[in-house]
Formats: sequence, C-alpha cells, structure tokens
Amino acid sequence: MPSRELNFEVFDADNHMYETAEALTKFLPAQYKGVVDYIDVHGRTKLAVRGLITDYIPNPTFSVVASPGAQEEYFKVGNPEGKSRREIMKPIPAIPAYREPGPRLELMEELGIDRAMMYPTLGSLIEERMRDDPDLTAATVHALNQWMLEQWSFNYENRIFATPVITPGLVDNAVAELEWALEHGAKAVLMRPAPAWGYQGPRSFCLPEYDPYWKLLEESGTLLVIHSSDSGYQRYVNEWEGVRGEWTPFANPSNFSLLINHFRPIEDMVASLIGHGVVFRFPGARIAIVENGSAWVRPMVERLGDAYEKAPRGSFPEDPLVAFRRSILVHPFHEEDPIGLTKLVGVDNILFGSDYPHPEGMSDPISFVDELAALPEEDVAKIMGGNLARLLGVAAA
Repeated sequence: MPSRELNFEVFDADNHMYETAEALTKFLPAQYKGVVDYIDVHGRTKLAVRGLITDYIPNPTFSVVASPGAQEEYFKVGNPEGKSRREIMKPIPAIPAYREPGPRLELMEELGIDRAMMYPTLGSLIEERMRDDPDLTAATVHALNQWMLEQWSFNYENRIFATPVITPGLVDNAVAELEWALEHGAKAVLMRPAPAWGYQGPRSFCLPEYDPYWKLLEESGTLLVIHSSDSGYQRYVNEWEGVRGEWTPFANPSNFSLLINHFRPIEDMVASLIGHGVVFRFPGARIAIVENGSAWVRPMVERLGDAYEKAPRGSFPEDPLVAFRRSILVHPFHEEDPIGLTKLVGVDNILFGSDYPHPEGMSDPISFVDELAALPEEDVAKIMGGNLARLLGVAAA
C-alpha cells in the first residue's frame, strides 16, 4: 500500500529501467557486431565497448543492483560514519519490475505512482564512448531505441512513458530518429547535456544548423528531456588530477572530485539553450531538466539578469529570464529546497521525480509531498504530477 493517501495524481518525472543484456546488441546492424560485448573478467561480467572494458556501471547485467534510495540519507545528511560506497549501496537481486512494464505497473500501484517517465540506465554510457564515430553512435542509439520499443513500448497503457534517446551528432539523423520515435508513439525524447559530436568534432545542438530538429520538436509538441548522463566532463577532472580514465560515478570519489562543481554540464547546457538562441527561435519548445537538481538555478538566474543588463541592445530578442521560465522546467533533487525554487521559477515550472529505483533516488517516492507541505494543495498537485501531465497531454487516470 502507498505510504500516503493523496487527493491527486502522481506523475513521476524520473524513473528508470534496468536493461537486459541484449538491449544494445539485439538490433545492432551486423556491420557493428562485437562493438558492444559482454565479457568475463576474473569471474565477473563486464561490458566492453569498442574493445575497451568500461567500469562506468560496475554490474552491467543488473543481476544485482543497489537498493532503491540506498543513498537517500547520504545526500541529505552526508556520511558521518565514513562508509564506503559499497556499504552504502546495500546490493539486492534485481526484480522483474525493474525490467518489464507489466510488473513495473504493479510496483507503481504499491508505491502510489500513477504515471512515470521511464529512462534507460545503461544507455547513458553510449555516446561518450563512441563520440568520435557519429555513425556508430547513431546506430547503437537506434538499436537501444528499438529494444525499448519492443520491451517497454513508448506508451504503456498511458501510464509508463519510455523515452527514446536522440543523439544529435548528425543533424539529418537526429531529425529522422525523432520522426521514427513519433511514428511509434513517443511523447518525449531524451538527450544528454553535452555537445553534439559530428564528423568535425563537437558543437552545441542549439546552433542554427539544428533548427530542423527543433522545429519538429516544437511543431509536434514533443517534450525534450535533458537528463544527467556521462557528459564527457571527466576529462577536465583528469587534467586536474593528472590521471586518465572514464567517469565511474559509483566508485569512491577523490577529495578533489568532491569539491568541484558537478552542475557544470547542465549549466553549460542551459547557457547554450539561451545563449545560442534556440529558446527564442522556438518559443513553443518545452525542455525538462531532469536529474540535474536545482542548485544551479539561482546562479543561472543571476547570470541571466547580469548578461541581459550588459549585452548590447538587441543582443537578446527578449529578457532571457522570461524565456527560461517559458521554456524550461526543473526537477529538484529530493534533498534540495523546492519551496525556494518556486520563488525563482514558479510552481508551473517544477517537476517531481524520484529517480526510482536508483540508489541516489527515493525509496518511497510519494514522501516528497512532505517537502511541499508549506504550499497550497493546488500547487502541490501541479508539482507532483499536474505539470508533467499537462506537458504530455495525458488525462487523469
């Protein structure tokens, strides 16, 4: 039974699936066979991408996973006992509800979640490890999307909305992938906060060359979700640390990595959305910033105001803060201050998301209403699901 009785629908903006071993390989074209492979390393199954073992996700089969919300207290109160990451994670066997929509729907009923956005987990490692080969990246992402469509569908009983990934390295391919996703019922698509890697290297996907993609997003009313991922910023950490290697988010962090600004990727992403003008050229586009927290919002709002005051006349078509509040929605972390966030961006621009069943998320998602107790119930209902239901155009269940 749900832990609380609520008088409104809950639409969770941040749920995850754990992919099966064939998610990246079943639909991968024959020419790329072996590019993604599972191999045995001293009795443990590891994922190899282009012949290199990745430890980005320690157990890529997800046979054993961390308990949902295992790090919840860690993010709220820190680590006073100095436990290791493994001690905090509390490993458990994966259950069918993490892999299939039918059992997941039953689990959502138990948790009190009416609807949920459903994102891949393993999929977040693809683009960074293939960034110098945009054709391979596009093929692998499409293979993952085909698997998601077969395993989850993009709209399961109008309650679970799996989101296909768009990799933007090749503009025409990004448009074609979006068209394919829409043809198969997608209501939202997923991208990472990172530059697009094309044949000539990286550039923002907010530049005018991407306008055909943004035009289709706007005209179709498709929600763009920009979700935390491997954005490639580990290379900057490595330069300071004097080391090489990939980002391993589940390993014990160095003291240096604890002190750096982990919101830099999303700050740069939002700066590009506004600074490169896409929110002005396509005012009808709607962008949800998910699992990036909200600590970056106040500094960004201050920078927007400062830039607007100092920019030459006509540099910005309108006040960038007005464009931010029109186009961008924010999903705060459970340990942050959602009440203060309402004063910065408005109640209509805030989404509830639990990150279930990831360890850094919430074990009891609907308990987030306790953080909203100071708001009128009408506003609580918007944050807990009404705003997202409006964006996706879904009626009450």
